[in-house]
Amino acid sequence: MHKNVWILTLAQAFMMCVNSMNVFVGGLIGNQLAPSAKLATLPVASIVVGTAVFTVPITFLMKRIGRKKAFLMIVLYSIAIALLASYAISIKGFYFFSFCTFLLGATSACIMQFRFASMESVSAEKMPKAASYVLVGGIAAAFLGPEVAIFGKDLLEVEFSGSFLLLSGLFAIGLFILAFYENTIPKKTIEISKPRSMKIITTQRVFWVALLGATIGYAVMTFMMTATPISMHVMDGHSLENTKVVIQSHIVAMFLPSLFTGGLIKKFGVSRIMIAGLVAYLICIAIAFSGHFVSNYWVALILLGLGWNFLFVSGTALLPQSYRESERFKVQAFNEFFLFTSQALASLSAGWVVFTFGWESLLAITIPFILLQMLIIAIWNRSKKRI
Repeated sequence: MHKNVWILTLAQAFMMCVNSMNVFVGGLIGNQLAPSAKLATLPVASIVVGTAVFTVPITFLMKRIGRKKAFLMIVLYSIAIALLASYAISIKGFYFFSFCTFLLGATSACIMQFRFASMESVSAEKMPKAASYVLVGGIAAAFLGPEVAIFGKDLLEVEFSGSFLLLSGLFAIGLFILAFYENTIPKKTIEISKPRSMKIITTQRVFWVALLGATIGYAVMTFMMTATPISMHVMDGHSLENTKVVIQSHIVAMFLPSLFTGGLIKKFGVSRIMIAGLVAYLICIAIAFSGHFVSNYWVALILLGLGWNFLFVSGTALLPQSYRESERFKVQAFNEFFLFTSQALASLSAGWVVFTFGWESLLAITIPFILLQMLIIAIWNRSKKRI
């Protein structure tokens, strides 16, 4: 593997802490500061909304100035916003803090480009493994983010303001690591025609299988994950320690399979791995339906993480089949915007749904989307056999 893959993997371990920390404590901070309990998950949803909003500008910034300069600029920006978030908590400004997590969406959008940058650093046959390996950095972030959040909880006068102060330090480490990244020079290819419009690109079935595989996988995962700390700790009364373990285990399950997902895709094919991810989701929902014990949450969230990994890595690996070299930034921007807009809607609605209708209703809402993706894959497979 090109050294960029390992640099991006290591950087992800520190940078991805913004997500694991915010998922773990964002709702809890919101529950303490929000004027209404139904707004408690707004800080968690805000970072997802920010990711959707900043995805397209950041993708085209990378096209204009190169990935390395864009990476370094965004990390410097992230350090400043993390410090601002710490200040917002210290003055107990709920909407101010939510705005800060929205701005950290730019950080998240930047991190999500790591997988494309890694694939651009290797040959075509190594792309699935490169995308998988970069996601492995999330394993460290799964532990590091929540642990730093707990360590910083009482560091300053107001709970959790120290957590975001420490987050700025993690970003500083990420900045140092990314300084060693090298921009890759795209291979020159002779194209017989001009870059196609998105209207033409979106007529390809492979494009929609890739896009919706990652999108439905991310939206369903976010919907359940965002509501879990509220359902577990606030509504069911489970301890903060147990909630932390469930979230950590979930994030590990999201990224640990990346060690072998690329190999599984090469051996069994994208569609079979996607189906396996969707089946994991259905089993996850069945277990979550069966009870509110810590063990139910724990097993369900592990399966949720596994299903996400299979769907997200498969969708990422499949997407390059839908575009030419000259179209990559345009298609990647469209993919990320569609994906994170859907994730934002899922995250924004999760708190309201779980407080208004309950955990079981939240679970039931996800089932039609899972079945829809199964149908889309079946239609795609059938069309390939006809060719």
